[in-house]
Amino acid sequence: MPSLLVLNGPNLNLLGARQPEVYGPETLGDIEGMCRAYAEEKGVGLEFAQSNHEGALVEHLHAAKGTHDAVIFNAGAYTHTSVALMDAIASIELPVIELHLSNVHAREAFRHKSYLAPVAIGIICGFGARGYTLAMDAALNHLGAEA
Repeated sequence: MPSLLVLNGPNLNLLGARQPEVYGPETLGDIEGMCRAYAEEKGVGLEFAQSNHEGALVEHLHAAKGTHDAVIFNAGAYTHTSVALMDAIASIELPVIELHLSNVHAREAFRHKSYLAPVAIGIICGFGARGYTLAMDAALNHLGAEA
């Protein structure tokens, strides 16, 4: 059974209350519940984690190697600033999907640059909470675990 790590970065713990017009009304707990139900339906192992701290996110990525088969990563604002996260992704040799709730390319210019994109297998953005299950499908497809 494939195993996925769904990793969330800074401020995502505030979903539902923080700019719902941009990020949607769902809380991170709602999204986790949706992902867990989808993982069960698909027969997939799932770990779900969130941190506001860059170093903790690096630690989660390091721990994923040898434990999970792929990572779905919503790094939030760190997407646009973190060489450390880029290096961590490159070092774990796992497929990583970059994920964003909003369409970052339709927002401020500083959000158009991603340090993670060069080391990710793909990017899903702009589909709100549904992006998480889209990313799960993409990860499973990439792993050959889904027809």
